[in-house]
Amino acid sequence: MSDKFSSAPFYYRLFGDYALFTDPVTKGGGEKFTYQIPTYQALKGITEQIYWKPTIQYFVDAVKILEPIQTETKGVLAPLKNGKKDLNYYTYLKKVEYLVKVHFEWNELRQELENDRNEKKHEQIILRALNRGGRRDIFLGTRECIGYVERINKEDFESAETPFDGKQISYGIMFHSFVYPDEAYDEDTTNNLTSNFANIVMSNGRIDFVRPEECDIKQQLRNYSIKAFDTDSINSVDKEWREVFNK
Repeated sequence: MSDKFSSAPFYYRLFGDYALFTDPVTKGGGEKFTYQIPTYQALKGITEQIYWKPTIQYFVDAVKILEPIQTETKGVLAPLKNGKKDLNYYTYLKKVEYLVKVHFEWNELRQELENDRNEKKHEQIILRALNRGGRRDIFLGTRECIGYVERINKEDFESAETPFDGKQISYGIMFHSFVYPDEAYDEDTTNNLTSNFANIVMSNGRIDFVRPEECDIKQQLRNYSIKAFDTDSINSVDKEWREVFNK
């Protein structure tokens, strides 16, 4: 693993009025209750909204929680099959702000995209996308929770104070991530959709995430086929770089 490519880290600020990182335990009866902190999977998905190509695979290294944890419950009218509506209650996080540290690696299962592995061009496009607030809409766990991103640097991330400085909080076993077959790391995750769970601890307002393959608990959900890509079906990083920088 030591000779495996890993990009330099990227840092960004993520914020919004509301967020809903749903605890899967609460999904059954139509009610939704948020986790108190964002999950690895949610942050990975948000990072992919900033910029993504099948050539690369993001890993979320850490997140810092900059605002006190507050929740607000709202009544939501949900349509039923008979045309009527039912009142459900969703509990959201309120006024959220996070600092996120991520990096990317080459997706080694995408050998057909080997010629698309240009570190510098992917890096420059990511930084440009961060400067512009991302390439796609940002949602904080669900579509009704609009989020915003801003580029920051390492010093901004490391020096930021949090309301939890001097505290260590254990959140126990939480949902961590999904592993799709195109990011499989062993025989069990090949051709399967897998959910991962891990013990999450926040120290001084910072959570350092383990990688998906390092999670304590793994559950195979169902068989899942990998989507094929080729150089004709996606824009190459060379083409995207020329378009972004008008070269």
